[in-house]
Amino acid sequence: MNTVPQTRSQTDRADQTRARILSAAIRQFSENGLAGARTEQIAEAAGVNKALLYYYFRSKEDLYSAAMETIAEGVHASSMAVLDIDASAGERFLRLVLNHFDRIHSNRVFQSLMQQEMIRLHRGEVTTLGPLVEKLFRPLWIKVQTVAEEGIASGELIPVEETQIIYAGLGANVFYFLSAPMMRLARNFDPLEPAAISFRRKAAIDYLGQAIFIDREQGARVAAKVLDTTPMPQPNEIETIKIENRLNEAAATPAVEVRRK
Repeated sequence: MNTVPQTRSQTDRADQTRARILSAAIRQFSENGLAGARTEQIAEAAGVNKALLYYYFRSKEDLYSAAMETIAEGVHASSMAVLDIDASAGERFLRLVLNHFDRIHSNRVFQSLMQQEMIRLHRGEVTTLGPLVEKLFRPLWIKVQTVAEEGIASGELIPVEETQIIYAGLGANVFYFLSAPMMRLARNFDPLEPAAISFRRKAAIDYLGQAIFIDREQGARVAAKVLDTTPMPQPNEIETIKIENRLNEAAATPAVEVRRK
């Protein structure tokens, strides 16, 4: 039986349909989790019927894995782009920390999905994290560790065990957002309101400029440069980069903007 090859327009439409399904699935899974999300709602949000959804994805679990991989690839590409810019190791590390802060602040979809996966992992359930760790997160960790080691070896960063520098930057970001509900009660202010986010964002980078650079004046200059050339994204800005149009291009878009002087 002869098959008729698809035209370019047919391929484009198929890609767009698949991307719409993924976009709708990412939102449904982030809001309701794997167990709570319904394929009927995903299909309706994507503007397709269930039969077409299952044409592109064999099961809800297959769709969930594809959604997680799509989001994780975007995070990986964004972080790698920051780490590969032409700058000193110290500046690249500060940009990574700021990129990480901005992602937690603005990409609520990714944070929700990752938290759900961590809970499933603690329960001993099968998760998507294993393949994603091997494909994306382990290479990213190695890259970050290499940058920290480079900064220490060059005499730019303080001579400590390199992962301590990583935890000092990324760990502080995680704690700030994770502890926000308790801080709201204990300190009677909202750590997640816009002014507080803006203040903490600057304070975190200024602190690292003073804490991990051997030359504190240089650290202050680098911190100021990083903050000046990286505008703060608005909530949900990252996650709404029109996944349905070009998923691969969105995943490869650098999250750091460097202005030419």
